[in-house]
Amino acid sequence: MNPRDVVTGDPVDRQHLPVDEWRLVESRPGGDLGQLETLFTVANGYLGMRGTPEEGRPVHAHGTFINGFHETWQINHAESAFGFARTGQTIVNVPDSTVMKLYVDDEPLLVDTAELETYERTIDFREGVLRRDLIWRTPAGKRIRVRTSRMISFTHRHLAQMTMELEMLDGSAPVAVSSQIINRQDGSDDFGVHGRTAQKDDPRRTTSFDHRVLIPHQDWHSERRMLLGYRTADSDMSLAIGADHSVHSDLEVEQLVSTEPDQGKHVFRTQMVPGSTLRITKAVSYHSSAFLPVRELFDRCRRTLDRVRQDGLAHFEAEQRSFLEDFWGRTDVRIPGHPVEQQAVRWCLFQLAQATARADGLGVGAKGVTGSGYEGHYFWDTDVYVVPFLTFTSPRWARNALRFRVDLLDKARERARELNQRGALFPWRTINGDEASAYYAAGTAQYHIDADVAHSLAQYADVTGDLEFYDREGIEVLAETARMWADLGFWRSHGDDRHEFHIHGVTGPDEYTTVVNNNMFTNVMARFNLRRAAEAVRSLRERNPVEYEHLAAKIDLDEAEPAQWEACAEGMHVGRDEAFGIHPQDDSFLDKEVWDLPATPPEALPLLLHFHPLVIYRFQVLKQADVVLALFLRGSEFTLEEKRADFEYYDPITTGDSSLSSVVQSIVASEVGHHRAALDYFHAGLFADLANLHGNTADGVHIASAGGVWNALVHGFGGMRQDDGAISFDPRLPVSWPELVFPLTVRGSRISTRVTQERIEFTLEDGPELEVSVRGQSVRITAEGAGVDLADQGPRLDDTDLSEPVGLGDRRADGSILTSSVPADPDSPWEFPVVTEDPDGRHEEQGARA
Repeated sequence: MNPRDVVTGDPVDRQHLPVDEWRLVESRPGGDLGQLETLFTVANGYLGMRGTPEEGRPVHAHGTFINGFHETWQINHAESAFGFARTGQTIVNVPDSTVMKLYVDDEPLLVDTAELETYERTIDFREGVLRRDLIWRTPAGKRIRVRTSRMISFTHRHLAQMTMELEMLDGSAPVAVSSQIINRQDGSDDFGVHGRTAQKDDPRRTTSFDHRVLIPHQDWHSERRMLLGYRTADSDMSLAIGADHSVHSDLEVEQLVSTEPDQGKHVFRTQMVPGSTLRITKAVSYHSSAFLPVRELFDRCRRTLDRVRQDGLAHFEAEQRSFLEDFWGRTDVRIPGHPVEQQAVRWCLFQLAQATARADGLGVGAKGVTGSGYEGHYFWDTDVYVVPFLTFTSPRWARNALRFRVDLLDKARERARELNQRGALFPWRTINGDEASAYYAAGTAQYHIDADVAHSLAQYADVTGDLEFYDREGIEVLAETARMWADLGFWRSHGDDRHEFHIHGVTGPDEYTTVVNNNMFTNVMARFNLRRAAEAVRSLRERNPVEYEHLAAKIDLDEAEPAQWEACAEGMHVGRDEAFGIHPQDDSFLDKEVWDLPATPPEALPLLLHFHPLVIYRFQVLKQADVVLALFLRGSEFTLEEKRADFEYYDPITTGDSSLSSVVQSIVASEVGHHRAALDYFHAGLFADLANLHGNTADGVHIASAGGVWNALVHGFGGMRQDDGAISFDPRLPVSWPELVFPLTVRGSRISTRVTQERIEFTLEDGPELEVSVRGQSVRITAEGAGVDLADQGPRLDDTDLSEPVGLGDRRADGSILTSSVPADPDSPWEFPVVTEDPDGRHEEQGARA
C-alpha cells in the first residue's frame, strides 16, 4: 500500500472545522481560502455558487457556474493529425450575484481584517443553506450583529436566494449595503482588479481565456429588479440573470438601483441605532440556453422572480427542507459511534445531491458545479462512480444522468466514423458531446468509456426495472457500443483451432499506461457490453416486437449481429501470467521495470506534474486502479484467489495520484481480506476534499470520489453486489465499527440494511417484498424484517506491508528478472542496477554508483 494513501486518525483541522454529524461548521475565519470556498459551495446540479464571502473578499477564486454553460475555442496542436480533437470546451464563470457588501460609518466589513467577537459559518445538510453569523466591533467601537444566508433551490433549479440581517448592538452609525451582480469573467471585479490570464501548468486546472467571453446584450432595472443578459463569444450560448430585492425594517431606508453591461447594483442606506434591525432579501434567477435569444431568457427570469415575490422566501426554504428530508431517507448511511466519519460521509452524500439533483439531463461534471477544474468536463467517472449511487437511491436522477449519454449518441456515432469505426464512440472528456481531449494517448484512446456507459445503463435497468426507458433508448446505446467493439477488435488464430478476439491500441483507466494491446479492464468490460447488447436485443424482440422493429429500422440492425457480438465476447482475450499468477494489465505491462514508489520522494508526487509522460509510460506504475476496478465491476467473473493475487500485485505500484483510485482499492481490499488497508483507503477517499489530500480541492469537489465513498460503504463494507438484477450480500464490516446502516431502493422497494459484527438485518420500508441472498442463503425482506447470522466478516489477512512491489527479483516467463527503480535525476551521480543471486537462487537488485 502506498504510504501517501494511508490516512490515520482525523486529518481535518478540527480547531477550524469542528465535528458535527449533520453540519459542516467553520468556527473562525481564515484557513485555505480555495479549499473552504469549495467545501462551502451551495449548488443543485444546474447552478452552483462557491463559498466566497458576501463582501467579495478575501477570496481565492470567485465562481458561479451553470451546468453545461460553456465557451468553445480552437485547440491548436503543435503537430496536428487527422482526427485530433479540434474544439476545446470550458465552463464559463457566469456573473456573480452573491455580493452584499456592508459598510458601517463608511468602513467596509472584511472578515480577514475585522475585529470579530463571534464567528460561525455553517451548512446544515438537512436544509441546504449556507449561513454565517458574526458580531463585528467596528474601528469606531460600534458593535453590529450580521447574519447572512445563501440557498440554491433544489425544487426550483433556476432560483437562488440570499438574506442579510443586521442588528445594531452598541452605538449609532450610518449603514449601507451594496447588493451587486458582477460579471467577473471579463471586466474588472468589484475592487477594480482585472482578470489575468493564468499559466496552466497543471492539466487538472481550467483554461483562462484571452478574449472577452460574455458579450453584453441587454441590461435593465426597475425600483426593485435588475436584469443582465449575455451571449458567449464563440459557443453562442445565451444567459440572463435577474435579481429582486426587498427590505424589512422600522427604519427609513433609501434605495438606489442601477445597471450597466457588466454590473448591477442595489444600494440600501439608513441610520441604525442601538436595538434597530435591518433585513434585506435577495432572490436571483439564472436562465441559460444553447439557442434562445436573451429576451426570452429575461422573461423566464421575470417569471421565476414573480413566483418568489408571490410566495416569499420562507416558502422555498420549507420546500428545500422537505426535499432534503426525502433525500436523506433514501440515502443516509449511518456509522453509529463514529462522528468524524459520519460527518464526512454525509458531506460527501450532500455533494452528490448538489451535483446531480437538478442536472436534469445536462450531465454531471467531474467537479459538479463547484469549481472550474478539468474545464467543467464530463468523464467516464460519472458512469462508474456516480450513476450506481443514483440507481440505488434516486432512480429518477439516475435516469436523467443516463439521458445525457442517450442525447449524445448521434455525436458518438460521428466520433466513431471519424476514427473509422462502426457504431458509436463516446468522448472521453466533453461538455457538448465533441471530444475535447487534446492529448489522445491518455484521452481519446480510452475507448472503455463505451463499456462504462453500457454498464451503467444495464445496471439501471436491472435494479430499477425501468424497461420503458431501457427499451426505447437504452438498448440502442448498447447495440451501437457493441458494434464499435465488434469492429474495433480482431480475431487471432493460435494454430490449434483456438481463436481469440483481441483489442489493440487502447488506453485503460490507468492514464500512466497508454495505447496498449489487450488492456484487461477494457477487454473485460467490452466482453460484458457485447454479451449484454446481444441479450438485450433478443429480449426486446420477444417482449416488445414493435419497439424492436423500430430499433432495427433506425440503426439498420442485421439479425445476425447479436450472434456476432456473442462470439466476440466468448472469444475475448483476457490474459493471465502464470509466472506471477495474475492478470496482466495489458500485453506488455509485465515486461517493464517496476517504479519504486517507496523510494520516490513525496515532493515528486503526483508523477504527472514532475515527469514527462514518456518517462512514466516506460514503467510498471499506475495512476489509478485499473485491473482492480475490473475485479469490482465484473466481480462474478473472477475467483476470490484471483482477486487477492491481482490486488496484492497492483496495489504497491498504484500511486493514488487519481482521486478515483482509493475507493475502489478499499472495496477489493475488503473483499479479499485486507481489512486494515480497506479502512485506510476508505479514509483516503472520505477525506479527499475535507482534508485536501490531493492538493487541488480549490478547483472543485471530487464528485466521483464522493460517489466512490458510497460505493466503498455499501459494496465494500456492506458487501452488496448486483448481478443481472440479483442482489446479494457478503459483509466486511471493519473491526472498529459496531454497525453500518444504509437504505437501498430496488425495483420500487426501499429497504434498510443493518450490518453488525454478528448479523445482517433487513427491513422493508416501502414497496413490494424483495428477495436477496446472503452468502448463498435466500432471504425474503418484509415489513416485519429478516436477518441472517454471520459467522465472520470474511477472511482477515495479516496486513503485512503492501507498499513493497511483489515479485522483485523473480523471473518472468521469458527468464528475465523483475527489477525496480526510480527515474534518475540526470544531474545526480548515475546509478545502475547490480543484480546478485542469493543462496536460494533468488535475484536481488542493489543500486551502485558510477
